[in-house]
Amino acid sequence: MAHVAQIKIPATYMRGGTSKGVFFSLKDLPDVAQVPGAARDALLLRVIGSPDPYDKQIDGMGGATSSTSKTVILAKSSRQDHDVDYLFGQVSIDKPFVDWSGNCGNLSAAVGSFAISAGLVDPARVPRTGVAVVRIWQANIGKTIIAHVPITDGAVQETGDFELDGVTFPAAEVQLEFMDPAAEEEGGGGSMFPTGNLIDDLEVPGVGTFKATLINAGIPTIFINAQDLGYTGTELQGAINSDPKALAMFETVRAYGALRMGLIKHLDEAAQRQHTPKVAFVARPADYVASSGKAIKAGDVDLLVRALSMGKLHHAMMGTAAVAIGTAAAISGTLVNLAAGGVERNAVRFGHPSGTLRVGAEASQVDGEWVVKKAIMSRSARVLMEGYVRVPGDAF
Repeated sequence: MAHVAQIKIPATYMRGGTSKGVFFSLKDLPDVAQVPGAARDALLLRVIGSPDPYDKQIDGMGGATSSTSKTVILAKSSRQDHDVDYLFGQVSIDKPFVDWSGNCGNLSAAVGSFAISAGLVDPARVPRTGVAVVRIWQANIGKTIIAHVPITDGAVQETGDFELDGVTFPAAEVQLEFMDPAAEEEGGGGSMFPTGNLIDDLEVPGVGTFKATLINAGIPTIFINAQDLGYTGTELQGAINSDPKALAMFETVRAYGALRMGLIKHLDEAAQRQHTPKVAFVARPADYVASSGKAIKAGDVDLLVRALSMGKLHHAMMGTAAVAIGTAAAISGTLVNLAAGGVERNAVRFGHPSGTLRVGAEASQVDGEWVVKKAIMSRSARVLMEGYVRVPGDAF
């Protein structure tokens, strides 16, 4: 029996922040995958190695975690005052779908670097040596991200001494500015707080009723006090991910939170929207030992945060969730702000399973609505491998 041969597609495997993903230039994809739809999704699923009932993604580029089951498609921007259009696809590990509902803040750190190296940025905007300012249009959520990419002798500088908890080796620092990060197209008619409240009583049948801050900033996020869920905020991945009952509880909370935020109209829609919203729990500072063995002291952080992504506790912190944390921390009266001491601030350092992270945001009220002009954080990125990915020619 004859079988269709494999085809090869130009691609680059990159780390951005604490995530990894396969990057493509839109023009390099097969014609049928250059437009949104079933063919594109099928191609990306096959590239990553999903759906995989073994949860290993052995036959693809994925790493069997939410942080490593990711794809990015980039193109020269057709929008004024932008350099590149950035589309992010979160690939499900065990189910046949790609979630396009949100951004990946970690991989955002690699977008500018890839865009420059792939010739998607006007060479006139890239200094011989210095910092290139890359204007990114995040197409999933319709937002602007500004990446400050270091350049040496006309090439992206990837090596350096910037250390990021959750990443083993140091690299060059890439500063990201998430402009106007509050969602506009989601629930709430453009409001950062879709219910109109800084704190809500979130009723979750069969689980309980919890105080919750429901916010659209960076990515839709549900914040709950750790103690209300029976946790301390010092937990590492094993404490949550090895507990099926806990994971089921968090997924139920996520579904009802999505409904309350107006992101879905019916509960059963949550299963097809795994990437958003995120669920996170917060606590006041406390001593703990990070997953690397590093001792984190209560005095090192303003608060503790643990967040779930694609149904599992994240090993560090999603970049978009960090934007939500920084934004909520800047607004007096949210659960995040209260966990951080309840004082006004324009930056916060929080503890996560791999260590600590600092994120800045400035919030203000305009005509009674909370707005944030931008959130700022530093990440790093580098190319891990470049060349071609191969997939069976009849896979999409």
